[in-house]
This record gives sequence, C-alpha cells and structure tokens, in this order.
Amino acid sequence: MKCFPLTFAGFFLSALSAFAATTAQTPAPAKEMNFLELLHKGGIMMFPLGIMSVITLLLIMLFLLTIRRNAIVSDRFMNTAESMIRKRDYLGLAAIAQRRNECMARIVQKTLDFMTTNPTSSFENVREVAQAEGSRQAGMLTSRITYLADIGSIAPMVGLLGTVFGMIEAFLEISAGDVAGVRQMGLAEGVSKALIATAGGLAISIPALTFYSIFRGRVQKYVSEMEAAATHLIALLQSQTERQPAIQPYVHPAQRAPREDYAMPVPSPLAGERPDLHGI
Repeated sequence: MKCFPLTFAGFFLSALSAFAATTAQTPAPAKEMNFLELLHKGGIMMFPLGIMSVITLLLIMLFLLTIRRNAIVSDRFMNTAESMIRKRDYLGLAAIAQRRNECMARIVQKTLDFMTTNPTSSFENVREVAQAEGSRQAGMLTSRITYLADIGSIAPMVGLLGTVFGMIEAFLEISAGDVAGVRQMGLAEGVSKALIATAGGLAISIPALTFYSIFRGRVQKYVSEMEAAATHLIALLQSQTERQPAIQPYVHPAQRAPREDYAMPVPSPLAGERPDLHGI
C-alpha cells in the first residue's frame, strides 16, 4: 500500500513533464495582419498600383454621372428643337443649343451656325457639317472610356513586375543565406511579396475591364440614338428650308434695267372718237 502513493506521484510527474514538452514544441500563434500591412508587404510596386486604383475609382464615378441618356440626347431638347424648327426660329434654337450641355445640342448648334453664316450654301453641305460634328461627338464618347481599358491592361503588367522583383529578392536570399534561415525568412518573404503584387494588379484590372465593358455598351446604345435623332432633325430642317419661298435679292433702283414701255407713252383707251357719246 505504501508503493501506491509513490507510483501515483511518479505518474503525475511524468504526465506533467510530457505536457510541458508538448507546450514547448507548440508554435506560437501567428500574428494577425491587417490590410494596410498586407499592402506594405507587397513591395514598391504597390505605390503605382495604388495610384491606378484611385484613378480607376474616379473614372468609374465620373462615367456613371456623365454617360447617361440625358447627357447625350434628351427628350426635352428634341421636343424644343422640333418645335422651333417648324417655326423656323433658327437663331433662337441656336441660342438654346449653346446653353445646353449635351452632345445633340452641339450638333444642332454647329449645323445652325453654318446655315446662318453661309445662307447660300447647299443643303448637302449642311448635312456634311452635321455628320462631321456627330462623328466628333461619338469619337469623344468612345475615347473617354478607353482609359479604363488602358488601366485594365497596364495594371496586370505592373503586378507582374512586382512579382519579378519579389522572386529576385527571394533568390538573392537563397544565394546569400544559410538553408535554414532562407526557408524560414528570406524565401517566404520574397514569394509573399510577389504574390501580393500579382493579386493587386488583378484586383485593379478586373473591375476596370468590367466597367469598361458596361460603359462601352452604353456608349454604343446612346450613339445610335443620337444618330437617329440627328437624322430626324436634319430631315425636318431640310423640309422646312425647301418650303420657304426664295427671297429675291435687293437691287438698287439705279442699277435696275430700264423698262421698254417707258420709251413711248401708251395711248389711253379713252382717247379717240367715241360714237356712243355723240349727241350728248
């Protein structure tokens, strides 16, 4: 019976020593890393990627506000333009179009300015001016959204450059340090930097290309509506112009050709003998 307490004490001490050894072998919990620290670990190429992300966000917000139907061709302006063309109030319509900030107003303004400054030009020239201004407005809309496509193409290349820098750093650590230290510190840090830079480039490229596709569809739709509206107004303008009577140019009286009936007086129908008046 005396051996039992000794046996129990030995078992307790062995269990305690085993638990202490297990605790010593258990690694310490990894330190949690927030988003800013993760970006800082991405290396120097995270700075241009951060600038590109801010530019992408600003462009998306700007295009959401500006690429809409009322900013390109609005029903209110179309109704006003059609009404004033029917009234042949071209100067008033040009003044309204100058105050409106939309693509269709720019087309109408350029067309009416050409008509008023060149009244003797043919309507084919007027149509060409309208088509040229319409092509310019469509080109401006298309060229604006290509900035998102450019960023979507450049951002992965910048991330890939950061990946190359990270891998170079990792292999430099391999060549300069011992094997154990490299495995624990240098190699892991270089590879993590490469992966963070790649992920940053893709995180910018994917939203940029997605919104570029959305805005490209909007631009194509609104440009088609603008072309249809411009064709309608030009046809209405041509019909009103052809109905208007031609105005004779003013000629000074001194430059007018002399009339032939002024050379000899015309005899009066009452001159001569009147048989019916004899005897009165």
